[in-house]
Amino acid sequence: RIADSTLTMLERIFLEQLVANILRKVSNSSSFRACTSTTAHTSKMADFPKVIFGTSFLGNLYIAPSHDEKKAVVEKVVKAMETPVFDSAGKYGAGLALEELGMCLEELGVDPNKVVISNKLGWRRVRLSSPEPTFEPGAWVDLKHDAVQDISYDGILRCYESGNELLGKYNSQLVSVHDPDEYFAAAEDDEDLEKRKQDVLGAYKALAELKAAGKVQSIGVGAKDVTAIDFICDHVQLDWAMFACSITPYAHDDFAKGLLKKLGEKGTKVINSAVFNAGFLLGGTHFDYRLVTPESDPEKFVWREKFTAVCEEYGVKPAEACVQFSFLFPEIASVALNTTKPARVESNLNLVNAKIPDGFWDKLSAEGLIKL
Repeated sequence: RIADSTLTMLERIFLEQLVANILRKVSNSSSFRACTSTTAHTSKMADFPKVIFGTSFLGNLYIAPSHDEKKAVVEKVVKAMETPVFDSAGKYGAGLALEELGMCLEELGVDPNKVVISNKLGWRRVRLSSPEPTFEPGAWVDLKHDAVQDISYDGILRCYESGNELLGKYNSQLVSVHDPDEYFAAAEDDEDLEKRKQDVLGAYKALAELKAAGKVQSIGVGAKDVTAIDFICDHVQLDWAMFACSITPYAHDDFAKGLLKKLGEKGTKVINSAVFNAGFLLGGTHFDYRLVTPESDPEKFVWREKFTAVCEEYGVKPAEACVQFSFLFPEIASVALNTTKPARVESNLNLVNAKIPDGFWDKLSAEGLIKL
C-alpha cells in the first residue's frame, strides 16, 4: 500500500488503482503468460458494464407489478445499454422473475445475442401445494408456484435446465450457486456442514463442466457472508464474485477488503451489490433486510446522520457516494442495482459516472466514518 503521509487519501487511492491496473495488464499480456508457469486467469467480466440490473422485482418481491409495468423497466434498460446484463435467480418468485424476463425480452424483440443473463442457481420451481410458498414467507407476493433448494452436482444441473426453460428463447450465460453462505449456516452440526460444503463443491464441478462444454460463459459466486466466497475461491477458479452488503461506506471490514485483494490476484472480478445496505444508507428503515430503529441500533442512525451531513456539505447525493465508494477498489468491476420504476433506470446508470469532489473521502475518514 502507498502510505506517504503527504498524499491525500484520494491521491493514494488513485495511485494504488493505477499500480493495480498496470500490474493486471502486465500479468494478462501474452508475453507475460508465455514466460510464467502459472497462467493469470482472465474472465469475461472485463467486458461487463459498470451497472448490472437486478430482477427481484420481476418475481414480485414485496409488491406485484403488472406485466406491462415490469416490461417498461426492462425496455428502459435494453434501450439504455448496448448489451445489458440482468441478474436473476430461480429463487426470485419461484422462477417468476426468470419467466417474466424471458417474456419481456421476447415481446421487445431483443436478440438473444444482445443480452447477458446471470442465473443464480440453487432453487427451482415446483408445484404450489400450500396456501403460500414455503420459502421466505412474506417476501414474495401472488405466487402460483413454490421453490425447493437443490444444491449438489445433479441438483445444480436441474436448476440450470429449469431456469433456461423458464427463460424461453434465452439462456443464462453466467451461472453461480445462490447464497452458499445461507446453505452453510443451516448446517445442524460439523458433519452436516462438511456434507454441505461437498454439495456446493459438487455443484461447482457441474458448472465447470457446463463452461468447458461452451454452454455458459463464466462461473461466479454471490454471498452476504463473504467467508463463503473465501472458502469457494480456495477450491474453485471463479470468473467473478458478487459481494452483498460487504463493501459499502458503512460496512467494509478488513476481511472483506483483504478478500477483494485475494480475488484480484486470482484474476476474479467483483460485482458489488446491496451497496446501500438494503436502502438504510439512503434513509430507509431496513438495514441488510432487517428492520432497525434508533432504539435497536442507535449507532447505525448516528453514523447515517453524520454521513448525510458530509454528503450535504460537499453536494454529493448519498446514492452517488455509495456507488462511487465501490470503485475506490480496483477489483470491483460493476455494481448491481435494482429498480421498479422505468424513470430510475437512467438515474441508476448516472450514479457510476458521478463526480465526487476533492476532499470528500478524506472528510469521511477524518470523521471516522470510513476506513480505507
